Amino acid sequence: MSACVPTRTSDSPHTERVHPPHSPPRAPHRRFRVAGADVSASIAVFLIALPLSLGIALATGAPLQAGLVAAAVGGLVAGRLGGSPLQVSGPAAGLTVVTADLIHRYGWRTTCAITVLAGLVQLGLGCLRVARSALAVSPAIVHGMLAGIGVTIAVAQMHIVLGGSPQSAVLDNLRSLPAQLADLHPAAVAVSALTLILLLLWPRLPGRTGRLLRRVPAALVAVTGATATAVFAGLTQPRVELPSWSSHALAGLPEGPVLGLVAAVLTVTLVCSVQSLLGAVAVDKLIAARPGLTAQVSRSDLDRELLGQGATNVVSGALGGLPVAGVAVRSAANVQAGAVSRNSTMLHGVLVVVAALLMVPVLELIPLASLAALVMAVGIQMVSLHHIRTVTRHREVPVYAITTLGVVFLGVLEGVTLGIAVAVAVSMHRLARTRITHDEKEGVHHVHVRGQLTFLAVPRLSRALHHVPHGSCVVVELDGSFMDHAAYETLQDWQRTHTAQGGSVELTGRRAATGTDADTGTSPGSGSGSEGVVPASSTVQTVAPVDGTADSPLAGCRCRPWTPWRNHQCDAPPPAAPHGGSAAEDRAGPPTDPSGAEPDGRTGAVLPQVAESAVASGPARSAVASARTEPTGRVEQAEQADTTDTTGPGERTESIGATSAAAATGSGPSGRQLVRGISAFQRNTAPLVRGELARLAREGQQPSQLFLTCADSRLVTSMITSSGPGDLFVVRNVGNLVPPPGEESGDDSVAAAIEYAVDVLKVRSITVCGHSGCGAMQALFDAEPGGVQTPLKRWLRHGLPSLERMADPGRPWARLAGRAAADAVEQLCLTNVVEQLDHLRAYASVSRALPAGELELHGMYFHVGEAQAYLLSEAGEGRGEVFDHVGVADLSA
Repeated sequence: MSACVPTRTSDSPHTERVHPPHSPPRAPHRRFRVAGADVSASIAVFLIALPLSLGIALATGAPLQAGLVAAAVGGLVAGRLGGSPLQVSGPAAGLTVVTADLIHRYGWRTTCAITVLAGLVQLGLGCLRVARSALAVSPAIVHGMLAGIGVTIAVAQMHIVLGGSPQSAVLDNLRSLPAQLADLHPAAVAVSALTLILLLLWPRLPGRTGRLLRRVPAALVAVTGATATAVFAGLTQPRVELPSWSSHALAGLPEGPVLGLVAAVLTVTLVCSVQSLLGAVAVDKLIAARPGLTAQVSRSDLDRELLGQGATNVVSGALGGLPVAGVAVRSAANVQAGAVSRNSTMLHGVLVVVAALLMVPVLELIPLASLAALVMAVGIQMVSLHHIRTVTRHREVPVYAITTLGVVFLGVLEGVTLGIAVAVAVSMHRLARTRITHDEKEGVHHVHVRGQLTFLAVPRLSRALHHVPHGSCVVVELDGSFMDHAAYETLQDWQRTHTAQGGSVELTGRRAATGTDADTGTSPGSGSGSEGVVPASSTVQTVAPVDGTADSPLAGCRCRPWTPWRNHQCDAPPPAAPHGGSAAEDRAGPPTDPSGAEPDGRTGAVLPQVAESAVASGPARSAVASARTEPTGRVEQAEQADTTDTTGPGERTESIGATSAAAATGSGPSGRQLVRGISAFQRNTAPLVRGELARLAREGQQPSQLFLTCADSRLVTSMITSSGPGDLFVVRNVGNLVPPPGEESGDDSVAAAIEYAVDVLKVRSITVCGHSGCGAMQALFDAEPGGVQTPLKRWLRHGLPSLERMADPGRPWARLAGRAAADAVEQLCLTNVVEQLDHLRAYASVSRALPAGELELHGMYFHVGEAQAYLLSEAGEGRGEVFDHVGVADLSA
């Protein structure tokens, strides 16, 4: 039997349920338990859904009760069966135009039958598990479809707002609009204007009182205010009419041409499915933005969501309701109101049922003009300026515009079909369009390739490369994400020929570049998807000159997560030095290999770089642990770990592979560095550690050590200790100080971390790590008594016992094995480690664990300039504390 399968024993008749360590046991399962947050969220959603459901039913020309039926069924059925727990379904504005056209063509009972058939098709698609394929539709098409529907809704409801009746087609409504403007109905216009004013101003109420009032949905306030005004003013105008439920029309057998009915079913299926699935993805993003909610609410199961929507449409159509889809406004309100489970969605459906049965006299007071103004505002909001800016930034305006115009003038299905055709044409144009330019700057030839490099661009690429003189220095910039086999071979053959004739070639790009076996050490077949393309985990590969010349001063950034960092300052290359090296290299001297090997003596050799580590089986326990230098000066990482820390000394990480969209997020160089570093982690390291982090997320953290060190940016704890996720519980502060317990106005953050690590996490050891060049110790050493007590001075008072210890002649100094401290500040750094260990022993949790052998204390000193670690050991009576050198043999023991 596998060791992973729990077995039953005679002493334990039931298998004990395992919960994550250091977490409270799971509460016993209780049925029908509803959280208070779900109750309040359901009320908020109900107050939004009630007027909108009536307004959408009015806009489609369906019985007003059909909107209430759809809202109730969407809450109860989709809420219970759907795959997105917090998405709220109901009659959606995106279906208004489709439903209105169906009612006009086939009548209400046949429209209900079409809704049932569309639900059955959704059930079939859900069983086939094709839900994610709906996400392949371009967002520009979806936004264009919604914008076209919004325009159609707004134009139609404008007639009701003005006191008239809308036509069935958009063009007819536009033609009759001048006549309608000439024949205004003052009462309808007044009620509509009041509704729109309340909708606009209510979310902008200022102050604390306004913040409290804004909790009431603006839609409910607008309709309620307009209704109250119309009632008290005695305005005569059409109002909501809800006939008896006994006369409510249910679905009948579909009547009409078969092809027309099939097209109608497919249209309803397409719009409902795409809107619901995209809404589920949007709800996941809203959930991820709420701290703590991700652990309670699972991500959306899109196939289950499609099944739930199909069942909902079957029930809604059979009961005489409108087609149902996930609704963005109500879903967003549900998440923002604090919902924590699908109970909020279901409770909102129950409230709609109660309102439909008990609030009929109140609902019949609502003027139709107020509902029309509400729906018109929703239609206008569907033409989102944010969406327009997004499609403009991604150069998809033609797709958006054609889809919008097609929906407005031809219909939803026709408009979406046109949008898909235009999107395909744009994609083909982008794939086939490649710009290749060649220019010369300061003796360096630049060949810039913009776009995808396919066989169609090979003739122009060969022509541009042919114009490069023999023996010259060339920089080929590949600004694209794809290269096929023909383009690769062309570039590779030219590169070999050019370097053989005494020239130098540098290949750069946003994602990856190519290289030959001899020049770059990259196998031609190492790419994925196309022979010779370097995998996406690579950044920039540089081909070294072979003619004895120095590296090109125009070489771009070659930073990777590991060596050489140079603080990853890659936004602007450093100025060239006279001999061809960078100014930074002149100041810092020759680059060194972190493993201790000297760089290759050949001029122009590639700087050593270490690739990302591979995932090893078992728990992650180390990062980059060793490296070896080849004759070419390059460094290969020993694949003994499954994690790679993406930060180096200086804590600044750069990646050429960051996308332009992500890089634009930062407002300055620091912001771009942050985004590029995160992008490098997501692309290179996250795929390697995702499985291990998922295990840690399930099981909880179980670190073996508490590592207390300084906040200095040059100390990378995971690198120094060769540790990975879940290994270290790290506490960092200025000066690696441990405030003595019980001090008034002490810092509880350090004490809380110690208590949590020892009593809850049950760590086996605590390490206090100091380092050379500590700015906190320098400030403590230079501090003058008195003066203004700044936050830094108040914090550094916890280091005063270290100063007193060093000044005490009766105590021998802590020292390094083999050499004396370089200066008084380094001596203070060593003494501070010893003193903070004494502070640790005074903590109650530590003093309990030490005698029992459950905890060990360690002192450590890291010399930054030497990249050397020292561990504290007892030197014997009267000799003081000694920090012993830690060598390679010690690590392997």
